Amino acid sequence: MRVAEVTRGTVVEVVEAPATVTARAAATLTAAAAGTVAEIVVPDGERVDAGQVVLRIDSPEAEQTLAAALEADAQAAASAQVDVPGLAPSEAAARADERAAESMDAARAAAAEIPDETARTQALASLARAEADYAALRADAERAVQRFNAGLGSLAEALGSLSQAQRVQTQAAVGVAQRTVDALVVVSPVSGIVSLGTAGVSTGGGSSLPGLPPELAGAAEEALGAAGSSAGGQGPVTTLTAGAPVSAGQTVVTVTDVSSLSLAAQVDETDVLLVTPGVPATVELDALPGAAYEATVASVDVAPSSGTAGGVSYLVRLALEGGSTDDGDPAPTPLPGMSAVVDLRVREAADVVAVPVSAVIREGDRDAVWVVVDDVIRQRLVRLGAQGETTVEVREGLRVGEQVVVEGADRVSDGQSLEP
Repeated sequence: MRVAEVTRGTVVEVVEAPATVTARAAATLTAAAAGTVAEIVVPDGERVDAGQVVLRIDSPEAEQTLAAALEADAQAAASAQVDVPGLAPSEAAARADERAAESMDAARAAAAEIPDETARTQALASLARAEADYAALRADAERAVQRFNAGLGSLAEALGSLSQAQRVQTQAAVGVAQRTVDALVVVSPVSGIVSLGTAGVSTGGGSSLPGLPPELAGAAEEALGAAGSSAGGQGPVTTLTAGAPVSAGQTVVTVTDVSSLSLAAQVDETDVLLVTPGVPATVELDALPGAAYEATVASVDVAPSSGTAGGVSYLVRLALEGGSTDDGDPAPTPLPGMSAVVDLRVREAADVVAVPVSAVIREGDRDAVWVVVDDVIRQRLVRLGAQGETTVEVREGLRVGEQVVVEGADRVSDGQSLEP
């Protein structure tokens, strides 16, 4: 058993979490159609600007598809103009109307010459009925023509609508085919480092990100090689060359923006409520033993993710800053995908009552310490604050200068005399 005096000090509570280095942005570009690599504009490992052409693909299949779509659209456009001629009044009908009018006029003149008034009246009445009957028959004929023409108009409208629908389809096909052909010119949407080839993890054949410092190259290859071994059988990156065949949907370019790096850390649910934006952290990389980096929490996801051990964790994103080695030299810049351990300094209590972690025992659901009062050991409940790796903050229950058991606290009892 050993006792020590309660003092004041600074207690830093740390939450440790596994993390992975992530790039600012990454874009994976695929081949829009089957073909061959016609030209590589930006070589593997070189930097590319957003909007710059990286490579071009030659695809006769895509070109033929576009040509067929354009031809089908032209045919649909030609058939979209539907004209169904209707019936128009004929010259024969017009002449019949003229002859009928002339006959009626002659009959009316003849009837007017009849001396007998009664006979004249009857003749004129018969003539009027004949005129009315002719007019009715002529009107029926006109309506029949109008109905026929209306039916032809509806037919033309229906045929026109069908042609327009076909045109919409052919225009859509042209749009798809044109976009496919346009996409044969592969353009980078972000600025960064170009990696040409199929998706995969390099297994020691050289990094896809050039310019590594010599002190980092070996460790980076070893770390990435281990990642490849555990990535479910992913093979090495196959670099593309001019003339190489590609299939539709095949990854041909990956552009990684490493202008700034961040960390994605998985924090256990029991600790995540202590983590807030702005919390500082110290970072150690598996690939660089002895080097330490600084980081700051940028955001904390509200949606949980299942941990590897079946527990619940939350993704915490941190902005990665510079670091230094044990010798005080600037640490090399990490690579995306490297594994790290993050020590999040979630609470820091300065100039507070503090005791060693070994002095605190658990009494039911409360924390307690053994205090020496007049050479007799007494148990006292305390309320803790920040809990560091070696010391803890005591907010209530102790005063500076008191003596507490700091070693062997699990082997003493209340009322025990302090050994000489």
